[in-house]
Amino acid sequence: MKTHTSPARTLRSTGASAVSDQFTIQSHRGPYTVDFDDALLVDPARLLEGQPHFLIDANVVRLYAARLGDIVGHCNAIIIEATEENKSIEKAIPVLERLVQNKIRRDHTLVAIGGGIVQDLTCFAASTLLRGLPWRFVPTTLLAQADSCIGSKSSINLGATKNILGTFNPPERIYIDAGFLDTLEEKDIHSGIGEIIKVHAIAGVAAFDRLAADFDRLFTERAVLLAYIRAALVIKQAYIEKDEFDRGIRNIFNYGHSFGHAIESATHYAIPHGIAVTIGMDMANFIASMRGILPREHHRRMHPILRRNYQQFAATPIPVDALLAALTRDKKNTSTMLRLIFPVGDDASIKRVDVAPDKAFRAQCETFISELAS
Repeated sequence: MKTHTSPARTLRSTGASAVSDQFTIQSHRGPYTVDFDDALLVDPARLLEGQPHFLIDANVVRLYAARLGDIVGHCNAIIIEATEENKSIEKAIPVLERLVQNKIRRDHTLVAIGGGIVQDLTCFAASTLLRGLPWRFVPTTLLAQADSCIGSKSSINLGATKNILGTFNPPERIYIDAGFLDTLEEKDIHSGIGEIIKVHAIAGVAAFDRLAADFDRLFTERAVLLAYIRAALVIKQAYIEKDEFDRGIRNIFNYGHSFGHAIESATHYAIPHGIAVTIGMDMANFIASMRGILPREHHRRMHPILRRNYQQFAATPIPVDALLAALTRDKKNTSTMLRLIFPVGDDASIKRVDVAPDKAFRAQCETFISELAS
């Protein structure tokens, strides 16, 4: 999965300071901070503090080697090709072996620099090596900056089953420098915006509609995008602090994800994660309206913005059999029911609904997919 490329568009950076510099999240390991630090790429020396071991996205190295010279050239730097295939237990083992060869100790710190794949591998390593290591995170993709950087989770694939292995282990500190976004491909901006849309849909009708009204500005005005990154993290913060281990109310953050993960698997990851989640939200809304648990006007209200965010991938073929097979492997299911997240009721509140994987459900999935490319 290519996360960065040569700049295709540059967001206007004026007004970025409107976002506050730091906020703190509570976790089972104590508080950790999120720093909005637009000087990190200018002066990354703070990442060298202590005894660091770096796990760095290879695309970040290719683009930022000059600015991250002392870090990229560090004797404890491990460069990772950030592909979905490398986010597996099989591919994690060589990384763990390399850390051991580098004589990592419990008073050392892992530092992840990259997107969600590097984050997952680093968090998993920090959870398991030496029974636990501190780690820090520099998210370089919009998806990681706006969503995955907080919440403590790591998720590792096992064979064809996505995210079936994992841990809960928050970083000590997160540094968000929006300068990294300047080298993202357009599809990766849309991918991150998909997660921002998801969080605002969870926050309610007014929050979603406000974001929808600002949708175009997310691509052209850095200050607006930064404000929505922070808003998404603050919305998520309230849920993860109540349910850090994902046993209750936090489940609703899987809105769009059960369908989205299945779409990724069925298309062999031809669709970026956050865009698959955007399709997954639209699919959840459509099926909820077909099943009579969501008024159809909510599907019609949300569809235009969701469609605009995944339009580039709307014609990508999604095999129904592969989609349904992936849905049944979801770790949240019971032995007989799919545990899915839908908007429900007149206020479109996001809730978990158990659904039988029967002929009626299959027909609803087929109808949505058949209309997707039209």
